[in-house]
Amino acid sequence: MQILRPAMKTRLKLSLSAASLLQLLFLLGCGAPSTGSPRPPQSNQLTLSLTGSGKGIVTSLPGGINCGPTCQASFGSGTTVQLIAAADPGSTFTGWTGACSGTGACQVDMNSAESVAAGFGLGGATLTVAETGTGIGIVTSSPNGINCGTTCTVEFSFGTVVQLSAVANTGSAFAGWTGPCSGTGSCQLTMNSNQSVSAIFNPAQGGVQSINHIIFMAQENRSFDHYFGALREYWAQNGYQDQPFDGLPQFASPAGLAPSNPGCDPTLPPPNDCKFDPTHPITSYHLQTMCLENTSPTWNEAHVDVDYHNPTTSTRTSPMDGFVWTAAHDGRNLGFVHDVIGERAIGYYDGSDLNYYYFMASNFATSDRWFSPVMSRTSLNRMYLLGGTSQGHAYPLQIPEPQLSGPVIFQLLQQKGISWKIYIHPDASGCATASCLYAMSYVQNFMYGNTILQQFPQNIVPTSQFITDAQSGTLPQVAMIEPPSNVGLDEHPADDDSVPCCSVQAGAHFVSSLVNALMTGPSWKDSAFILTWDEYGGFYDHVPPQPTVSPDGIRPLDLIPGDVCTIVNGPTCDFTYTGMRVPLIVISPFTKRHYVSHTTSDYTAILKFIETRFGLSNLSARDAAQMDMTEFFDFSNPPWMTPPAPQVQDTSKPCYLDHLP
Repeated sequence: MQILRPAMKTRLKLSLSAASLLQLLFLLGCGAPSTGSPRPPQSNQLTLSLTGSGKGIVTSLPGGINCGPTCQASFGSGTTVQLIAAADPGSTFTGWTGACSGTGACQVDMNSAESVAAGFGLGGATLTVAETGTGIGIVTSSPNGINCGTTCTVEFSFGTVVQLSAVANTGSAFAGWTGPCSGTGSCQLTMNSNQSVSAIFNPAQGGVQSINHIIFMAQENRSFDHYFGALREYWAQNGYQDQPFDGLPQFASPAGLAPSNPGCDPTLPPPNDCKFDPTHPITSYHLQTMCLENTSPTWNEAHVDVDYHNPTTSTRTSPMDGFVWTAAHDGRNLGFVHDVIGERAIGYYDGSDLNYYYFMASNFATSDRWFSPVMSRTSLNRMYLLGGTSQGHAYPLQIPEPQLSGPVIFQLLQQKGISWKIYIHPDASGCATASCLYAMSYVQNFMYGNTILQQFPQNIVPTSQFITDAQSGTLPQVAMIEPPSNVGLDEHPADDDSVPCCSVQAGAHFVSSLVNALMTGPSWKDSAFILTWDEYGGFYDHVPPQPTVSPDGIRPLDLIPGDVCTIVNGPTCDFTYTGMRVPLIVISPFTKRHYVSHTTSDYTAILKFIETRFGLSNLSARDAAQMDMTEFFDFSNPPWMTPPAPQVQDTSKPCYLDHLP
């Protein structure tokens, strides 16, 4: 709006008074001044037009414009004209153009001819679709617009007849509509007002669709024999039925010899004091300390652990003879490690140490053929856990290397409208914002991690929220729990031996708090908790890595000159072998009692399980080749609808690093 200045108003009043006086004198017969005839008052034309597909009327104050019918009028110069727009039913006023803009009042100062356009559009009503129930499906509309789970809210023009169709995913069934529609046929709505409708999808009866919450967690750096090699002994001690189980041979039936591993020759002077020496073997033994100095599981050490003399030619009969030597070699090179003969690598824990894990593995399910995906360290294996590949990386990403471009499981879930969260333990500062937690998550190895942080920060939450969600029945359909590494509860061996830390009992006790929250919460009835360990950590296992498929045909691209496979090539120089065996516990009301799987698989099977349950595509050729894990469950007669009462994890055993055992 243009505001008239006072001076202009005064001149306008004087001009009008003079004109009125001249007219009065003429009527009284006084005649006109001899200087000539009077000029008529000046006026300017206002022209209005209506645009858009809608309908409406524009009127003016002072009167004159009444458009539709009258869209032009003249007003005295300087007159302020206010235009008012009113939309017809079914239309909306979209705004002014020309002498005015916006959708508010239009005031025009008639100091010259002016033009104004008023826009009217067809009005709309909003349709909102909600998907309810514990199954999965898609709702679409005709005309197009709704495609829910992705697009669930759309505006349609008034009067539009919209037909909704519901299609259940494999393993689910459409149970009907609620709101303005009912039944299981199509839903037809006339959009004369905002409308909301719900489509109910439930799992088809039986099968993997009975599971509506999949939780998976990988703790750190423990091999199968190191943790569960004594499980058969625990069965005998606690009355569980014996069955085939490939643990440490001294606990087999009949018992075999405890395995030994060649060590370093402690009698030789440097630099030969860690020469591979079969004359000084170290035999498998029961560890007494719950804390250990770190052993290395990286690319070179992993290949040497499998076969000291031929680290590139792993076969099903590889000797698995390098564990003690690599632990001693690295310990001596580091200079601050107490165990310089590598004996920590062949120690094991038993049911008196890991009583919670042994109880859960014995009552629920485990596997003696469950491997990590790649013969290297944590970061690479966790790439496989998230995306089914490391895209050729044998080492963790280093700046300025780009993040992995491939999809992760959360990307597929988001595209399908399946709920998910990543639960991350805060560090010692207690920082629990999405950005702070993201910095501790392995999803940052992928480009999609940036998308998660920017678009879905509400899906990155502290692990304390898992307990709340489990107890309140608000768990997502898929949940990943990151290891609590920053507070020493991830079961990773100690990287720094200045202060004893990282007790396996403390880590197991933390995990028990999560599993117990699920078992005592309302979501237990349709959940599965998959607990594993990300890689073997350099600890002994007697079963060699197994042949598998390359995830994407990419060979190792970041090996360092002198690394294993840079001098001599061989089968294990590609991503066509698994890593070492790692522990597994599958916990669910549907888990078979006291079950041991003997199906060879790496833990990208977790991805295959999620993909199978929710109808997702595979992330890579690796997860596509895995079992779908349904063999762990009995969906017809769920054994554990009432879960067992687990033992409280013992945390009383000693934790020291300066000596062994």
